[in-house]
Amino acid sequence: MRLGELDNGMGWGKQNYRRLWLLVLGLGLTLCLGWPTPRLGLPAFAQTTVDPAEQFFADVLVRGQPVFQVGGLPDISAADRAGQINRRIAALLNQTDNPGPITVNVDRDRDLATLQVNQQVIMTVTQQDALDFNTDLASLGQRWAVLLNQAMARTNLAAAVSYRIRGTAQQLVRNTLDNLPALLGALVVLVLTWLMAAAVRHAVLVWASKTEGDRTTEELISRLSYGAVWTLGAVVALGVMGLNFAALLGTLGLTSVAIGFSLRDVLSNYISGVILLATRPFRIGDQIVINNYEGTVTQIQLRATTMQTYDGRLVYIPNQEVFQSSITNNTASPVRLSSVTVGIDHTADLPDLFARIQQQMQQIEGVELDPEPIVLVRELTPSTVNLEAQFWVNSRKQSFLQVTSQVLAAIKLTLQAAQFAETNEPEDMAVEPIPNQPASADSEVSQLGIDSGE
Repeated sequence: MRLGELDNGMGWGKQNYRRLWLLVLGLGLTLCLGWPTPRLGLPAFAQTTVDPAEQFFADVLVRGQPVFQVGGLPDISAADRAGQINRRIAALLNQTDNPGPITVNVDRDRDLATLQVNQQVIMTVTQQDALDFNTDLASLGQRWAVLLNQAMARTNLAAAVSYRIRGTAQQLVRNTLDNLPALLGALVVLVLTWLMAAAVRHAVLVWASKTEGDRTTEELISRLSYGAVWTLGAVVALGVMGLNFAALLGTLGLTSVAIGFSLRDVLSNYISGVILLATRPFRIGDQIVINNYEGTVTQIQLRATTMQTYDGRLVYIPNQEVFQSSITNNTASPVRLSSVTVGIDHTADLPDLFARIQQQMQQIEGVELDPEPIVLVRELTPSTVNLEAQFWVNSRKQSFLQVTSQVLAAIKLTLQAAQFAETNEPEDMAVEPIPNQPASADSEVSQLGIDSGE
């Protein structure tokens, strides 16, 4: 049974696979989108800085969106050349919302072409540009003019949205390709972490099952070791992606107060769960009472404790509430004291009845012989002598009720045989029907005259 439970505990469910893929997806989106951006002053992934003079191509921007790229020339780098063009376009758009069309002027003598707006030169297209893009001078100039006219023109909403989406998609693809090695490296680390965490959890479960012998302690140790491996793997994966840990810790320090305030209930439940699993006021399978709930503990998690009531319902109680409540563990001891009360006539021979009732209780299966059952005079009333029979039974709820019922039935038959049974109930006998709702730990079957004692 123990090995079967361990094997079942090792199975990866859909929820664990979903968590893994969500983590991978989050890392991929972080890389692709380049979050967080250094311009916002937040911790960013380490990026390789390239000297602008070594860049072969740079983006020409219109309203912040890339339109096409230009290369460097012998006397100017690509970044400086694109910066001059972008400055001219921005100045033109600041002067008027609807500038005139951009035209192409080809100068065959100097072997170049210029893009102009109202006789104002925006940029120059050289023979080197034509060689870079494997086309002729006039075709390249015409293509760039069309792109600039489309970007600078005031279009409708649908066209503007389409233009934005296309530009964002191009940037996303570019960032994905740039960060693909880091993404693949982080993915390999996560897969290795997954395998290592599963192996460590299995090894810890096997070791704990041989040393502890308690399922709650085994689960606590396995979950803590599993989480520790995943934490280490996540740190390594983020390091492969080039995360600046110093900047990240600084940011977390600024936001820790807000995060702690917003998640105080969640964190309190997890901390309470660790304390409950460590102190073990109850274990899986124990029958306990917490506030108004009574039943059998089926699962102890870090966030909540699951209890199945005696009528088959499942109750999930947050660990913070469990930790702050009074807990009655009915099965902490293997045996439990029960008692029944009956009324007899004043003319009865008490020593003889005591011996008969005691003998009948000892013959019932489930009644403990050590300590032996006893019969006491509980109360004298004008019409009856109330006797209380006390005996020890198994502390499980089902066994407790069944044996108590059998003892009451045997006492009734004994009194009838001795012709001393009282047809009426004792005046002060407690009568408490079995509730449908969860009751306290001391509630017993008392419609038949059953009273419990601890």
